[in-house]
Amino acid sequence: MRALQYRTIGAPPEVVEIDTPEPGPGQIRLKVTAAGLCHSDEFVMTLPEEQYIYGLPLTLGHEGAGVVEKLGAGVVGVEVGDSVAVYGPWGCGLCHACAQGKENYCLRAAELGIAPPGLGAPGALAEYLIVDDVRHLVPLGDLDPVESVSLTDAGLTPYHAIMSSLSALVPGSTAVVIGAGGLGHVGVQILRAVSAAMIVVLDVDREKLRLATEVGAHHVVPSNSDAPAFIRELTKGRGADAVFDFVGVQATLDIARESVVANGVIQIVGIGGGVLPTGFFSTPFGASVRAPYWGSRSELMEVLDLARTGQIRVHTERFDLEHAPEAYERLRAGTILGRAVVVP
Repeated sequence: MRALQYRTIGAPPEVVEIDTPEPGPGQIRLKVTAAGLCHSDEFVMTLPEEQYIYGLPLTLGHEGAGVVEKLGAGVVGVEVGDSVAVYGPWGCGLCHACAQGKENYCLRAAELGIAPPGLGAPGALAEYLIVDDVRHLVPLGDLDPVESVSLTDAGLTPYHAIMSSLSALVPGSTAVVIGAGGLGHVGVQILRAVSAAMIVVLDVDREKLRLATEVGAHHVVPSNSDAPAFIRELTKGRGADAVFDFVGVQATLDIARESVVANGVIQIVGIGGGVLPTGFFSTPFGASVRAPYWGSRSELMEVLDLARTGQIRVHTERFDLEHAPEAYERLRAGTILGRAVVVP
């Protein structure tokens, strides 16, 4: 089968021919119908050799959807031909977090050598994908896999961050979204669906600000050093009740710190490498700072239900597998509007 693999530290990924995998006991083989690209992949591929821990060659793609094509021994709960999405943050399935469906916070995954597809295990940017357990499949039903595959991360991650901040998003509150890219433009739609907050979106790209307005932002403003003053003025000096930073570089974290109200919340979702000191004389009194990771299995089900009712939709650009390296180049350059999706 064909697959897109990261094979050499510092080199671009390559489309290669590899053996089609066979499902072992308890495993499921999917014929991949769609796979999403993410800045996390770019982060992984820019790591120096001494920090890279994901193994080589690595088949990329941690956002996956497919049709069940072959079942390993003992698999029950899905049938050949089912259209499914893949829940990516695989855990042990047995610890306290996993028992709640929060495998994104499994405490034993690293110890047991369990890694997500595309982030250690072979990923979805291939013609076929092995899923380790049926619990990591969520039915898509009549949802279009190409339109929906990015919801497994670009929908689930902002949903998890927003739902854990819901107590701050009461009527009259203000939510700031920094970065209107793949996750941010979905985050705006989730905020509109689950809260009554006024939504202010920051970005450095005019097209992304235009997209943010189209999907529900109440106000858009360039992401620069003037943004905190704009937010303070808009909120009559109060500041933002919740700030969701989908970029995570130092400059955006500084904006978040300067914009949040006392007792507000900052969610650092982007992995841009910035660091935000907290405490007296840094963040406002009572403000909390979180670095959420992905989301739970039940939250993915809820995200897909929002898509079924038409309340969220991912803006996608489609590529075939041969052009996936080009898609990564455009992702690195910041010229993808919304999310890049590969259709093998």
